Amino acid sequence: MRKTRLGAGGPEVSVLCLGTMTWGNQTPEDEAHAQIDRALERGVNFMDTAEMYPVNPVRRETVGRTEEIIGNWIAGGGRRDDWIIATKIAGEGGAARDPGEVIDGPTIRKALEGSLRRLRTDQVDLYQFHWPNRGSYFFRKHWAYDPSGQDRAATLANMAECLETIDALVREGKIRHWGLSNETAWGMAQWIGLADQGLGPRPVSLQNEYSLLCRLYDTDLAELGHNEKVTLLAFSPLATGLLTGKYAGDVTPPLSRRTLNPDLSGRITPRVWGAVDAYVKIARDAGLDPSQMAIAWTLTRPFPALPIIGATTLPQLEIALGAADLTLPPDVLAAIVQAHRAHAMPY
Repeated sequence: MRKTRLGAGGPEVSVLCLGTMTWGNQTPEDEAHAQIDRALERGVNFMDTAEMYPVNPVRRETVGRTEEIIGNWIAGGGRRDDWIIATKIAGEGGAARDPGEVIDGPTIRKALEGSLRRLRTDQVDLYQFHWPNRGSYFFRKHWAYDPSGQDRAATLANMAECLETIDALVREGKIRHWGLSNETAWGMAQWIGLADQGLGPRPVSLQNEYSLLCRLYDTDLAELGHNEKVTLLAFSPLATGLLTGKYAGDVTPPLSRRTLNPDLSGRITPRVWGAVDAYVKIARDAGLDPSQMAIAWTLTRPFPALPIIGATTLPQLEIALGAADLTLPPDVLAAIVQAHRAHAMPY
């Protein structure tokens, strides 16, 4: 398994990151542990989770269950030192937050202590803010995005407080590095600027949705990622399963994510099926697995990026792991460019 470095000074990680968000709901604990073991055998050393997981749906009563499953693997003799473990603090309004609670200094400490306890570890390798307090344009909100109500001074003051807390936690040895998630180009620029002013360490990563169907990162954030050495952790590289082809013809397989989330959180639109068909056809015409093609494509981007591969079952994980060794030929990459022009922003 090839390795890459997060940011300019972050940890060295495998080019595939093991996602965990179904563990404890669709994926039972023994299956989750089998996924950890198998990924490790294949050279994966990077795992991403969050305090609010599992999802589909996110519920107050299941918050933290995924971290507990990982912690049980570690406590049962798991090789903690072989893994770079990333987790996240949920933002305002999330099931993990109390009413009125936002990401700030005290909440960061409270949430991190809970994650450390559940993960059965003394240190988180990458600690991330799940979404900004001020909101953002992710999760299909870009169609009506309106930042006009934001208070710039209040936002920057909160960022300074959070960054100073992160700096203290690094000094205390409770986290090694930190990053953002569902953040914008303006937001990332402010975090980096405050870090450069001496308030704390620079973020090494940004975890945003990115796939053949969701390419909001391709312009301003791509430029920022290259110039500021921020690595994109691409979540949903298979567009919640759409790019596997299993929903072709609007079919919903039993036990799939769509049985729990019929419109896949707004990704099912009249235009999405044409886009899916185009990409699946490119893969099959080239003799490639559509899932592997979609995952491998994220590793071809002209900015630092790596995909988070989440799998409900071990066989699904086996397919995804095969993408690490796949080199897409020039004709496939050219066909993907044409498909993107014909089917841009299908949701």
